[in-house]
Amino acid sequence: MNWQRLSPLVALASGLIFGLGLLVSGMNNPAKVRAFLDVFGAWEPALIAVMGSAVTVFALAFWLGRKRSAPVCASVFHEPTLTRIDARLLSGAILFGVGWGLVGLCPGPALVNIFTLNSDVLLFVVALLLGNRLAHWLVGPVKHKA
Repeated sequence: MNWQRLSPLVALASGLIFGLGLLVSGMNNPAKVRAFLDVFGAWEPALIAVMGSAVTVFALAFWLGRKRSAPVCASVFHEPTLTRIDARLLSGAILFGVGWGLVGLCPGPALVNIFTLNSDVLLFVVALLLGNRLAHWLVGPVKHKA
C-alpha cells in the first residue's frame, strides 16, 4: 500500500484529534488558560496535565519514529534546518507568550474556536494573520540552510 497517498488523510485525522483534545480538555477556553497563568490568584493547574500528556505522547512517537529508516507517510524525514537560538527566535517567543498570556489563546485553540463565530475569536484570528504578514514584510522570511 502506498502510504504517502494517505498523507492528507493522516494530517486531517491528526488535526481532528488535536482539536477534539482541546475541546475535551477545555483548553480552547481562554479563561481556563488565563487561570493557569494566574499562579498567585485562582490558579487552575489543569494545563499541566494536558501539556504533560501531550509531551509524553509526542516523546514516545518521536522515539519510535527515530527507529524507522523512513517515515510512514513521506519519502524522507524532514529534519529542522534552523537549530540556533537567536534574537529572532527569542523575540518571537516573547511576543507569542505575551499574546498568549493576555488573550488566553494561541493559534490552535483559536482555529478550533472559529466555529463559535465569537467576535473576539474572529478578531484574534484576523490580528494573528495580519501580524504574521506584517512580520513577514518587516523582518522577512526565515532563511533556511541549503
